Amino acid sequence: MTTKRNLIRQSLAAVLICLSAGAALATDVIKGIEQALAQAQQEKKGVTLYVQGQTVGGGVVRIEPGQWVELRSQQYGRIIVRLDRIDGLAHS
Repeated sequence: MTTKRNLIRQSLAAVLICLSAGAALATDVIKGIEQALAQAQQEKKGVTLYVQGQTVGGGVVRIEPGQWVELRSQQYGRIIVRLDRIDGLAHS
């Protein structure tokens, strides 16, 4: 009985370690996206965001760290995108 409990505890510990590693990786990705957005804003260059199979383009107006980015475009005016929804980005 004790061996079974130990196995369950070890399995749960392994799952928690994997989840926390995944969260750390997601945080690193968001930081990288924030840095690229800040660079595009500083250089006054447009960006294209890839969000769930769609593309959204515009100029970076404001970044709320860890939360969202505000873009401006001629087509839509003001656009706000959550950072955790961005799959990728490109800027020229």
